[in-house]
Amino acid sequence: MTDLRYAGFAREAHGVSPAYETLARSVANDAPLLALIDTLPEAKRQPNLLFGAVRLLGGPVAPWADFRAFVTEHWDAVAREMRARITQTNEAGRCAVLLPLLAALPQPLALLEVGASAGLCLYPDRYSYRYGGAPLGSGVPVLDCDSDLLPAGLPTVVWRAGIDLNPLDVRSPEDLAWLDALIWPEHAHRRDRLRAAAAIVAADPPLLVRGDLVEALPALASTAPADATLVVFHTSVLYLVPPEPRAAFVSLVRSLPGHWISNESPEVLPPPGPIARHRPGTTTCCRWTGGRSPGHVVTVRA
Repeated sequence: MTDLRYAGFAREAHGVSPAYETLARSVANDAPLLALIDTLPEAKRQPNLLFGAVRLLGGPVAPWADFRAFVTEHWDAVAREMRARITQTNEAGRCAVLLPLLAALPQPLALLEVGASAGLCLYPDRYSYRYGGAPLGSGVPVLDCDSDLLPAGLPTVVWRAGIDLNPLDVRSPEDLAWLDALIWPEHAHRRDRLRAAAAIVAADPPLLVRGDLVEALPALASTAPADATLVVFHTSVLYLVPPEPRAAFVSLVRSLPGHWISNESPEVLPPPGPIARHRPGTTTCCRWTGGRSPGHVVTVRA
């Protein structure tokens, strides 16, 4: 199974990260290295977790022989990092997809992110954007989005909170280094974006709660200001959640007042309504209203 996981990751990395495509394919065909990885719990065998741990420890991503030698010689340290950490990529660029819906809701907003990592996606009002080249806002980072869902303006956010199994603090050099290590090697623009977004968050940290997405959500949602529109949202999180608790979360979030925005693969969370395709192969979007929580669901496929 581990070999298939890495082979599948190689296909995902094709055309996006040549370094990771090569590493994943090579790991998939290396029986001794697979045997080492298989000593870890199944949930800790992810390619992103292995590659991020190696980079965090200062190891090489190329050439393959150097990567393999580093992992073999430093396996105890690599395994220790993989056991202790989870993949927590915090991509502020996802705010560009969320913004059109956030801007269309009754203002001001109380944002509650599930799977918040370090909370970088809780600051959509602080970033700048370009939608098809049209600018919105000023300052850095500037988030680009190839979409015709143009927001009317920036939202007004008066409360920000998040839930994560292991919340990160961008004021911590160690936590920031882990977020950096999770960015794929060739993506220098994302690394620059991380630093710029982290500076904004560090100056005004959000409320981040350590906990399970089902168990912690009701209590945290109840602390949102009553005079603001509650928006529960998540981006690329539910694929990590097994089907039963995922279904429990969906049922729970639909029972809350306010709005729910989901940025997930349709395979993970099928859209409950028709999909309007805005740009073939890049973005799909749907809106949904129903249950006790009239809201919007947006599903994005990269």
